[in-house]
Amino acid sequence: MNSGSMAGLILVASYLLGSIPFGLLIVKARGGLDIRSTGSGNIGAANVARNAGMLLGLLTLLLDAGKGYLGVWIAARYTGGNMRWVMAAAVAAVIGHMFPIWLRFRGGKGVETALGVFLLICPMAVAAAAGFWLLVVLFWRYSSLGSMVAAAALPALVYLFYAPRHAPPNYVLLSTILISVLVLAKHYPNMARLVAGKEKRLNSRH
Repeated sequence: MNSGSMAGLILVASYLLGSIPFGLLIVKARGGLDIRSTGSGNIGAANVARNAGMLLGLLTLLLDAGKGYLGVWIAARYTGGNMRWVMAAAVAAVIGHMFPIWLRFRGGKGVETALGVFLLICPMAVAAAAGFWLLVVLFWRYSSLGSMVAAAALPALVYLFYAPRHAPPNYVLLSTILISVLVLAKHYPNMARLVAGKEKRLNSRH
């Protein structure tokens, strides 16, 4: 198999991994309702935690992050660590979560999957972004606001931590910005609810 075909397969695999709707599957497997029909309607960890319990929410977070990590790990493993393909796989995995083929391209917001892909690419940036998320949630108890702050900060954090004292390659930075913009765009309804004072807090079902 030539390198072009291999790279194409890697991108398809990353997209398909990203598109596995773990939140939906986990809640249904526990005899629950369709998570898309309750709360925010999102299949991500925050909506699962709010409407099906913290344990299932944590499991959703781990699996959604894990599929992102696996997608970029496969890309690194089979391209000899070529970061161009690793970043392409990262974007593909996040897009898969946001626009899954199995759910008519109506998926989640990409936060946990982005966390997973950057755990391999730049773990220090993930740690710092998680710190921002935690601070926002502790002070304001809005998971969505924490996610938006973390996503907005991610390109700067990758710039700082990817290769200390050296700017990251342009394709790393541009791919990171793309993922950040996609996550923020997916949070537009949350932004509107925050402005209107109607956004649900993390520990609220109503």
